[in-house]
Amino acid sequence: MNIKLTIDRFENDKAILMTDDGGTVVWPKNKLPSDAREGIILNFNILSDLGAEKDKKELAKEILNEILDVNPAP
Repeated sequence: MNIKLTIDRFENDKAILMTDDGGTVVWPKNKLPSDAREGIILNFNILSDLGAEKDKKELAKEILNEILDVNPAP
């Protein structure tokens, strides 16, 4: 999913970004391109990372098994 946001203004170390429907997103100024300025349009590409989710679930399961002293079958 690609979302376009416009830099509305800067407040201290934050950028206030506006969506097409008038919503706002607060974003760290230091996470923007160095040439970012008010009025510029930014493209955000949002992707799900199912592999990372699976890895976190597996790690949580391993930790829980270790805490409970459970040895899962191979």
